[in-house]
Amino acid sequence: MNLFADIRSLVIEALDAMTLAGALPAGLDLGAVAVEPPRDAAHGDMATNAAMVLARPAGLAPRAIAEALAAQLTGDPRITSAEVAGPGFLNLRLASGLWQGLVRGVLTAGGDFGRSDIGRGRSVNVEFVSANPTGPMHVGHVRGAVFGDALAALLDFAGHRVTREYYINDGGGQVDVLARSAYERYREANGLSPEIAEGLYPGDYLIPVGEALKAKYGDSLIDRPESDWLADIRDFATEAMMAMIRADLALLGVTMDVYSSEKALYGTGRIEAAIETLRGMDLIYEGTLEAPKGKLPEDWEEREQTLFRSTAHGDDVDRPVKKSDGSWTYFAPDIAYHYDKVTRGFDLLIDVLGADHGGYVKRLKAVVSALSGGRVPLEVKLIQLVKLWKNGEPFKMSKRAGTFVTLRDVVEQAGADVTRFVMLTRKNDAALDFDFDKVLEQSRDNPVFYVQYAHARIRSVIRRAQEAGIAADDATLAGADLAQLSHEAEIGLARKIAEWPRLVEIAARGQEPHRIAFYLYELASDLHAHWNRGNEDASLRFVQDDHATSQAKIALARAVGVVISTGLGILGVTPAEEMR
Repeated sequence: MNLFADIRSLVIEALDAMTLAGALPAGLDLGAVAVEPPRDAAHGDMATNAAMVLARPAGLAPRAIAEALAAQLTGDPRITSAEVAGPGFLNLRLASGLWQGLVRGVLTAGGDFGRSDIGRGRSVNVEFVSANPTGPMHVGHVRGAVFGDALAALLDFAGHRVTREYYINDGGGQVDVLARSAYERYREANGLSPEIAEGLYPGDYLIPVGEALKAKYGDSLIDRPESDWLADIRDFATEAMMAMIRADLALLGVTMDVYSSEKALYGTGRIEAAIETLRGMDLIYEGTLEAPKGKLPEDWEEREQTLFRSTAHGDDVDRPVKKSDGSWTYFAPDIAYHYDKVTRGFDLLIDVLGADHGGYVKRLKAVVSALSGGRVPLEVKLIQLVKLWKNGEPFKMSKRAGTFVTLRDVVEQAGADVTRFVMLTRKNDAALDFDFDKVLEQSRDNPVFYVQYAHARIRSVIRRAQEAGIAADDATLAGADLAQLSHEAEIGLARKIAEWPRLVEIAARGQEPHRIAFYLYELASDLHAHWNRGNEDASLRFVQDDHATSQAKIALARAVGVVISTGLGILGVTPAEEMR
């Protein structure tokens, strides 16, 4: 049930009728016609831009179109008034029965209210986190994990088939560094002093790995040459780190559908196959790149290299895939990995990357465009930094991690629900301050508390009703006499509920889950304001002496609760039953 979509359909029908009557020319494109909340609620329930967007192609004055459209719409019983405003906007007021029917529809649909089919079953791969398996995840990974998980849930709710994927960067030199670091902890477990040289990972998190290595190997690897133990310890330590990462993600409520390994691309012919596919398109050649201005990237060489002609697909310069010594660049396995995703049949790929990967976006888009023949779009979502604060000061580094604050540090102090919600209170490409004091305070300034408090208040209403012997299950409430919801304050709350399906579609199309958090805060604010009105006007309270009246008013509260619960579910936050 989408009331905005229903009224838009009514507007389109009215425009079609005007066309048949000769009031509008035939063949107009109505795609840009929208029905949305008015800028000022005092102006009406909904507004349409139809006259404004059709004026030029129709060759008519916008007010003339708006006035004719208003006359057409007011003939429908669902529209009580249609008023032309400004140069040609049309403000609509709806019959009260629509708002009452909306509340009934929410209670009938339950958690499916607002669910959309705009995805039409399209298959989407959302790759996120993909942290190097060299240690525990840090606070930057927290934001990427929350954003990626919420985006996946949002797209699923909007009708897509979503796969959550983690790409394990276990094929580069960093895992060799991990092995050497773990070996020093293994030596430590055998009673020797570890030699944590510069460049190794110093965190205490590798101490248990060293102890596990001792349990497996005893002292048999002590003083053996690196060539004897590097590969085995690398695999052992990588597995241990991935177990830690999975546990940390679970702590945050994130579960992946697929884990893909970079290491699995080497020595299997998969990189070579991807490169040869591009070569067959005349997109691989031998050449020398001009020196870029400013800082030289790691993969630039003055000598001839094997290059990908990424400029043919929108990039600024061509990109090296193989160095002059015959080794692959960092880009080569990424080509093979994205080729694998393309061949798995996804309709859309989304990569969630740290902001420091901004310079990598165009080449990734270019290679996916090339390998899919332009069929599969790639969206890259960059995650800006998170600054942690506590007691008015920057939060200090984690001793356990050695150099950074871990995901576990954040979740253990703030809780998974608070962490997830706060991480979604800013758009992904905007920097975010996470103040432990503020996110845990109980005030309107704390959005997660404010939303949770609204849901808890609604649950308290249900409990009080049940204690008073008032049936308050959804089926009973949906069958209540909702015509009693006639006060402007009650209609206003219903108006906000009606925005939910529209908001879901806007957020899904824009791939912006933070919009869900913003909307929930607004809805919670409206619920709290209505609650406060009830403190002054007893007739607005949800629980009344008369059971039938109570059920109608509780139905409205419960409808708000359904939307809050559903929205929090998309964000991965558990709705509060009560506040302590």
